[in-house]
Amino acid sequence: MDFLSIIEDKKLGRELSREQIRVFAQAAAEGSVPDYQLSALLMAIRLNGMNAVETAELTLAMAESGAMLAPELSGIPVDKHSTGGVGDTTTLILAPLVAACGGKVLKMSGRGLGHTGGTVDKMEAIPGMRVTLPEDEFVSIVEQVGCAVVGQSAELAPADKRLYALRDVTATVDSIPLIASSVLSKKFASGAKAIVLDVKTGSGALMNTEEDSIRLAKAMVDIGANAGRFVTAVVSGMQEPLGSHVGNALEVKEAIDVLAGRVPEDTPLCFVAVYLGAHMLLGGGQAKTLEEAREMLLHALHSGAGLKKLKEMIHAQGGDERVCDDIHMLPEAPVVVPVPAPCDGFLKATDCTALGRAAQLMGAGRIRKEDTIDPAVGFVMEKRIGDRVQKGENICTLHARTAESAAETAQRILAALTFTDTPCEKARLLYDLVDVQGVHPL
Repeated sequence: MDFLSIIEDKKLGRELSREQIRVFAQAAAEGSVPDYQLSALLMAIRLNGMNAVETAELTLAMAESGAMLAPELSGIPVDKHSTGGVGDTTTLILAPLVAACGGKVLKMSGRGLGHTGGTVDKMEAIPGMRVTLPEDEFVSIVEQVGCAVVGQSAELAPADKRLYALRDVTATVDSIPLIASSVLSKKFASGAKAIVLDVKTGSGALMNTEEDSIRLAKAMVDIGANAGRFVTAVVSGMQEPLGSHVGNALEVKEAIDVLAGRVPEDTPLCFVAVYLGAHMLLGGGQAKTLEEAREMLLHALHSGAGLKKLKEMIHAQGGDERVCDDIHMLPEAPVVVPVPAPCDGFLKATDCTALGRAAQLMGAGRIRKEDTIDPAVGFVMEKRIGDRVQKGENICTLHARTAESAAETAQRILAALTFTDTPCEKARLLYDLVDVQGVHPL
């Protein structure tokens, strides 16, 4: 089949056939067409969309473009996926917590995409950590430890692996069909049977409005349900970075701090991680009610069982688990400087995408797919939306490679913040729960 005709059909807004979609997926997996043709079709899909049938077909075609795992575990394999946010380190918190409660977390994660961070990049900040594992070792670690977090192997959903990298550099990240098919193709290929989706909404999300986020959540829930998976989606807020730390090693540090009990459990990052983890325990059959699941996770947090599981997972994947006791083993930036508040008042809003871009331009993310990430750089937000600030007070601490980079980033961060003279509300964390029964406001 002529690939150019597929591009032409979607350029004109026509529905692609199952055969055309299969050719698209196989071409991406096999490398039989150049990047520029794949990029053209990605942009046509971004501009003209795909209907539910096309999206489902693309999901299955990408999942079946490589090996399909059918792991034999002593429990239901569960997974969680975020559509991408800034300062979102929930995976490194909830995966060991769920494992400590008896869950089997078979987690296949991605790298940074656009202004959003990637769990695999964060994992690689840990000395010695292996994020590419043979499939049998991946499954073995999940069975023995209870969780493993790896990158996408060449064998699993290879079509998605190539398209994922291209979307990051072709401005096609924010397409509902491409997001839905990318997320679920990896989950189907990795063998997950219960899937919890964290669909972000707000200024730092791929979907900026609650309405669009619900549309994406429903699209993925419908695809999953039709494939016989337990799928739940949570629409959560991304009006500001979820955690205070932004940058790969910094976010690992914050996850360790949470599991070590150095961060209050009611902070946004911990609260959302526990909420998502509770739904994973429901899907895996370890709990019957959300409240029971939440109590189990908090017990694992307070007892230190979650931190112990993180150490076990790091060790099993070749990393140095001592990092959990000595966070200075993580890469550290040579330039650490504060960013003073420009005025008195209250932090009213953040342009969260701009904050993510600021970290990306420092070297914490990629602008081109061949770029190398600097794991040490990033920043720590010292204030959250709704907090009172005084002029000259430190609102952000930069961790930069050079003084010049720090100065440029400070300007970008200040430009992304809005202040007001009057008190304002905290940012909303949870919006909706979407399942096969419908949309349930939270």
